[in-house]
Amino acid sequence: MWWFIFLDNYMKAYTHAIDVLLKACTPDGFLASTKNQDNYARVWTRDGVVCGLAALSSGNAELIKGFKNTLETIFAFQHPVGYFPSNVTPHNKQVSYGGAVGRTDNPSWAIIGLCLYLKQNPNEEMKTRLKSQVEKAFWVLDAWEFNGKHLIYVPLSGDWADEYCQHGYILFDQLLRVWALELASEIYKNKFWDLKAQQIRGVLEANYYSDLVQYSMFLPLLNREKSNYPKKYWLMGFNPGQIYPQFDLQANALAVYLKLGSSQTTQKLLDYCYELAAEKQSLLPSFHPSITESDSQMPVLRNNYAYTFRNLPNQFHNGGLWPVWNGFFLAAIKNKHPQLELELKNQLHTLCATGIDSKWEFNECFDGETNEPNGLPFCSWSAAGLILAEKGFYEN
Repeated sequence: MWWFIFLDNYMKAYTHAIDVLLKACTPDGFLASTKNQDNYARVWTRDGVVCGLAALSSGNAELIKGFKNTLETIFAFQHPVGYFPSNVTPHNKQVSYGGAVGRTDNPSWAIIGLCLYLKQNPNEEMKTRLKSQVEKAFWVLDAWEFNGKHLIYVPLSGDWADEYCQHGYILFDQLLRVWALELASEIYKNKFWDLKAQQIRGVLEANYYSDLVQYSMFLPLLNREKSNYPKKYWLMGFNPGQIYPQFDLQANALAVYLKLGSSQTTQKLLDYCYELAAEKQSLLPSFHPSITESDSQMPVLRNNYAYTFRNLPNQFHNGGLWPVWNGFFLAAIKNKHPQLELELKNQLHTLCATGIDSKWEFNECFDGETNEPNGLPFCSWSAAGLILAEKGFYEN
């Protein structure tokens, strides 16, 4: 009997998630939310591609068409230099390339989205037409290395965690670039892109995991701080003045999916995540532990926001629970840790069904201690996270 109840709950959750994405689908692509609040009713490069990955996994023809429209919009507004929009407003085509800084993750997201779309939906015209724009995106990523050592430098507010306090050589952005290079190498038959991806992989393995770091040629800081590296997961990042030892869910998800490191490092990471999920009795926080009032990073965190300060401990980027990244993590670890997957899927269904005004509100994020929703409801990439959790990433 329990199996039928579980299957029924799964079908309800999945159906509601598809419905949210369908409602967010416009002729210009996926909106970040159907609620017209702040800047959410826009087509975002990052959010749109994540929704597109879910669309490909779902096989839903209307959603896949919405993904193509998303790609056409973001490539149409690629900056002449090579970087991509933060977001585009559909009704007037007003484009933003970021606030105080641009978004260093967007070129990789755009390429990942295009290549995965083309793998499932071969389109020679689209592939040929956008080739030079893919090349330009890789050129700008090369320029953002600044020193030719294979890692891009991410400014404060430079990726999805735009109100958090990390900057420098952030692992998440490096891995997105590896994914983009390897996919583009396959689609466009460019062996140099694959070679570049392998060079980046080597630098990551030599600098971001405690058991693999011998002597870093990248920064003397890393040699001095090696004893402070996390022992069970990949380092979030570093800059010339500090390392970031927090657990970064998104980066570690990509590390598993892209097979960074060894099977031993992956198993150690999954065991850590299982312990953390058991401790939280909920979803995994995007960053852990939270930054508290006594932490030296809190002044930066308090000053870095667009509308209102949202990063109290266990909230928003600062230890909040995000359905999108838990779904992304579940897609990345598919069939690698059944107990962890089952626990997280159950929690994901429970929180996505939670609502302030109605059920199945697919809130943007939740408090890491109370599980109370504290983001925007009907967030399209929260729905995408649930779809990815069930279906995994499209690969073939």
